[in-house]
Amino acid sequence: MSTLSLIQGQFSANEAIDIITQMVQVKIKFHEGKITNTSNEEDIKMQEKRIKELQNDLQSLRESIVAKGGVVDVKATVSI
Repeated sequence: MSTLSLIQGQFSANEAIDIITQMVQVKIKFHEGKITNTSNEEDIKMQEKRIKELQNDLQSLRESIVAKGGVVDVKATVSI
């Protein structure tokens, strides 16, 4: 298995929100690109559903980080 450690550290709440938001926005743009490049309605609906899930998860995470405040540990790893 190969791994890539993208993020590992402690961040202020605002920094953590900014980093995570930017990562999620990249993933949303990926799904938007998939929508643009397909005419299959089932695939489009699946991509739209995933975008909505990402947006909802991001909002929940933001709320959690703000409620915690202070320093936040953030770890993001890709494993293949």
